[in-house]
Amino acid sequence: MSQGSIPEGGRFFHAGAADGLPKRFGKYTLLHQLATGGMAELFLALHRSVAGFEKLVVIKRILPSMNNDQAFIDMLLHEARIAATLSHPNIVQIFDVGFHEGTYYIAMEHIHGEDLRGIVRQMKKRAMTDFPLEHALGIVLGVCAGLDYAHDRRALDNTPLNIVHRDISPQNVLLTFEGDVKVVDFGIAKSGTSVGEDTRSGRLKGKVPYMSPEQARGEPVDWRSDIFSAGIVLFELTTGKRLFKGANELETLRLICEREYPAPSQIRPGYPARLEQIVMRALAKDRQARYQRARDMQADLEAYIREERLGVSNLAMGRWMRTLFADRLAQQNSTLQDIKQLADVIAAQASHESGTFDSVDMSSHSDYSAWPSAPGAARTVTDAGLSRTRPLMIAGAIALAMSLVGAGSYFVVRQAKANAVAAVSSAAAQPVRDNPAAAQGTLRIVTRPADASVWINGALRAEKTPTTIDKLPRGAELSIELTKEGFAPLRRTILLTDANPDGVIDADMSKGAVTLEVVSTTPGVKIFVDDKAMDGLRADGLAPNEEHRVLVTADGYSPKAAVFTAAANETRTLTLNLDKDSAGSKAEVSPGDAKSAQTAEPPAPTASVAPASTPEPPAPEPPKVTGSGKLNVASRGGFCNVSVDGKPYGPTPVGGIVLPAGNHSVACKSDSGAAKASGVKIEPDQTARISFDLTN
Repeated sequence: MSQGSIPEGGRFFHAGAADGLPKRFGKYTLLHQLATGGMAELFLALHRSVAGFEKLVVIKRILPSMNNDQAFIDMLLHEARIAATLSHPNIVQIFDVGFHEGTYYIAMEHIHGEDLRGIVRQMKKRAMTDFPLEHALGIVLGVCAGLDYAHDRRALDNTPLNIVHRDISPQNVLLTFEGDVKVVDFGIAKSGTSVGEDTRSGRLKGKVPYMSPEQARGEPVDWRSDIFSAGIVLFELTTGKRLFKGANELETLRLICEREYPAPSQIRPGYPARLEQIVMRALAKDRQARYQRARDMQADLEAYIREERLGVSNLAMGRWMRTLFADRLAQQNSTLQDIKQLADVIAAQASHESGTFDSVDMSSHSDYSAWPSAPGAARTVTDAGLSRTRPLMIAGAIALAMSLVGAGSYFVVRQAKANAVAAVSSAAAQPVRDNPAAAQGTLRIVTRPADASVWINGALRAEKTPTTIDKLPRGAELSIELTKEGFAPLRRTILLTDANPDGVIDADMSKGAVTLEVVSTTPGVKIFVDDKAMDGLRADGLAPNEEHRVLVTADGYSPKAAVFTAAANETRTLTLNLDKDSAGSKAEVSPGDAKSAQTAEPPAPTASVAPASTPEPPAPEPPKVTGSGKLNVASRGGFCNVSVDGKPYGPTPVGGIVLPAGNHSVACKSDSGAAKASGVKIEPDQTARISFDLTN
């Protein structure tokens, strides 16, 4: 079995669900088949126990055809037992090794994140060319920490286990949406106490472009091979180029074993000299010249980060990941909720038939009881029980929902929400009628004007007003928000009870537009609001509680930009005076500056007596500039989302943005809501650079 045949940890969904799923598998419920290979298959599973304990896990189950290969079974179980002893924040945890229904299996940690390969692909989709340096360093720090822990691991009798991962590569380094770094696939690591054969040809091998020279030559490897592989990952993240990429595997092996490696500065001029020293030491062909411990490489990276005062932070990495995959996360969160409810139905049926402790008390699950999409459905079915004919229908509904799941991340769940909710609602309808105790309520929402979006407990519903939403839980406050462009948001709190199970919201939405007034003593200024030219220095009818971009320009002056947000019915006044144009001049305005200018009056003209003289003729207008240039945008003290002239370009750093020569507006907004803006002048065939300071 090759490494790539079954992605450990279940990063990829197949198009369809496996036959007979979901189903019980010992103490687990197999929900969906994630991947299959020649020797094993992976499943997303749910582990339930007493007192409402629930945990998503991944089950790696050996195929029946491999059950007679005792050498393989012994090797796999030994390695799994070794991996199960590893408990470190930067290593995916192995929970359980067992035997059920005539086959061996491994249960491992469920990870919500993306591997480095998926992250780079997403960056390309977002037209991001450079991996943020601080995040690249943070990722490799986590890899080094996890590797050092594994390399130094000892048995209970203090005997070194001599664990070597042997496959450190972008596919096996994961960054979660909380900013945690996880090394995956320690389940196939080599240890010094291996039983039977160490490696079978074509079964357990690393990915060729990330092999050390000794591994590529087929020689025995030790922990320093992993350090070399970590050096390759660091090289590629910080240069944006592959280090070893031949026309085929043989050519790649020759590049590793026989050729001289390029230094990072040869790939990227201006590459930091101190960081280059670290990379090249990790990539030494002679393992004696490499870092002898992963902790030594980690220490040098930490020292470099301190010296350069780089903002390496798990929190910042998490924010960056959530921004990078915002659209995908929204789909996951919605659909995972519904799939979880369907899994509750299966557990309820198992409980009803067997009397085991798997019955689900939804009232104790605060994370699920307030779900806005079909809330309470699982509790209803649990309380009422299901007929013997209904499990097949529900199982088919789950299989259908899961079969619509797409690929691309660790357990990425794409939108199958409507199908899943419809299926569980249909299955649960009869028990609800038979058992009035299954408490659900209904909410009628009417707005003037109609077609407002509905948000319940922070989640956007598919319905638009007027609408009636049923199957809402009783006894729990529901936070309702109604939004429509050009109108002030309408917020209500609703409590449905047994005495009053039906609620009504009937309301008029306020127009709530925002007015902008720009004050400037600069002659001949023009203003652009959200990339639209305004007549005069006033803009009416702007949407409330949304970010608006303002650009002020005048011939012979450097442009100035601002970003502001205002409440409904508010008039915002900004004082924006321009500076005379000069090479490389830029003006930067933060929202704080804009806010303080709300009440500022235009400066009074200074009284003076000019000497009598012939007035000078007006200066000729500067010639129109043609051609194009480039713009690089960076940030200090964190990252922010870049937009140029209203067009988004993703999180900083962003480089190589091609723009027509002339004045442009650049805005950069951080996750915290703080935003800064700057005007920039692009010269033909030149590269302009802007760096936003987010520390103040």
